[in-house]
Amino acid sequence: MVNISTTQNVGDAKQQPNFKMPELPPGSPFEDFFKEFFDEQNQQRAPRKIRSLGSGFIIDPKGVVITNYHVIDGADEITVILSNGKELNAEVLGRDKKTDIAVLKIKPASDLPFVPFGDSASMRVGDWVVAIGNPLGFGGTVTAGIVSARHRNIDAGPYDDFIQTDASINRGNSGGPLFNMAGEVIGVNTAIVSPSGGSIGIGFAIPSDIAKNVVAQLREYGETRRGWLGVRIQSVSKEIAESMDLDKPKGALVAGVDEKGPAAKAKLQVGDLILKFDGKDVKEMRDLPRIVAETDIGKTVDVLVLRNGKRKTFRVNIARLEESDQTENVQGSHPSNPESAAPSSVLGLSLSKLTPELRSQFKIDSSVDGVVVVGVDFGSNAAEKVRKGDVIIAVSGERVKTPEQVINQVKKHEAASNKPILLLLNRGGEQTFRSIRPDKK
Repeated sequence: MVNISTTQNVGDAKQQPNFKMPELPPGSPFEDFFKEFFDEQNQQRAPRKIRSLGSGFIIDPKGVVITNYHVIDGADEITVILSNGKELNAEVLGRDKKTDIAVLKIKPASDLPFVPFGDSASMRVGDWVVAIGNPLGFGGTVTAGIVSARHRNIDAGPYDDFIQTDASINRGNSGGPLFNMAGEVIGVNTAIVSPSGGSIGIGFAIPSDIAKNVVAQLREYGETRRGWLGVRIQSVSKEIAESMDLDKPKGALVAGVDEKGPAAKAKLQVGDLILKFDGKDVKEMRDLPRIVAETDIGKTVDVLVLRNGKRKTFRVNIARLEESDQTENVQGSHPSNPESAAPSSVLGLSLSKLTPELRSQFKIDSSVDGVVVVGVDFGSNAAEKVRKGDVIIAVSGERVKTPEQVINQVKKHEAASNKPILLLLNRGGEQTFRSIRPDKK
């Protein structure tokens, strides 16, 4: 374990002119007061250095150090402090904000002790772990605990899959190693949940299985090179699962397909439910972005989807996710004019054909085709799912262009099943699915 010290220069004398004290009559009793006040203000605005502390660990005897992205973010100088107190300047080999990983390089006079990565996937809830770090500036602090939970999502990024531990972690522990009982690093300590700022036994570590892949890419390329599928996805709710004849919510529902992406070339469609990717189960929506990102660029994989009640497998050649590409992810107006819109109603929704006036009113792009919602009955089951200005593109998988087609599809569904009805909507330029149970008559 090593300590990480960073220095950041704050302020610019050229851009921050001094406050000038007002002219006062000679001998004024306020002269000392104003002088003290303005001297203090100018001192605060003067250029200064901010120092912060974090943790890290060595994975290569030649001096490769792992820490958190947020530990070194914005730093002008980075110093690695070894266990013997020796300080070495560090350069950044690469950093990745999305997983909060950074790789540093120091130049030691001789080979350094290092620690190996372990298998985080083998860790079980209840397994003992040890955290080492530099909490509150107390370098080399060791705390012990257990794995409290796995696969935690704390909304830190698109690839959240944290190990939760009750080993005490405080400010300054960030970037330090989380060890298993074999002395292997199975996590990189990165965050805590605390109302007071101190440890309350809820800490999170990046699993080594994620860190290893990111570190390898940062060492080789200086950047991450992630796989890209080219879809926009959403979670499967209980109602959507029921409408698709699933026993429970699972998979990632495709709500949009990039026409230039690998998914489009492989003929994946909006409404497909991705159940497996490259042999790995997609248990919930947030699993897919991480699995795709870890897939080798150029690799051809099997993607198992559920389409119209039938399972189909597609072969997809994975491309590289560029910064400009969207990661596979989740996803006031004037009153309508009933006479010009000629609305019809179903499911508590007032519907109309898409007219130029309605496109302008609800800011609907010319490329969007379907039936626009011009009113919602706030007492209906649809009230919490659908908004005015939404465009219904499909009902139960069938494309619609007129209110009559929507009504006919709803009646057809109600006659065949009592399950919720699945609507594909366009909302603000983004496609999303909503499942609505018909109101009781």
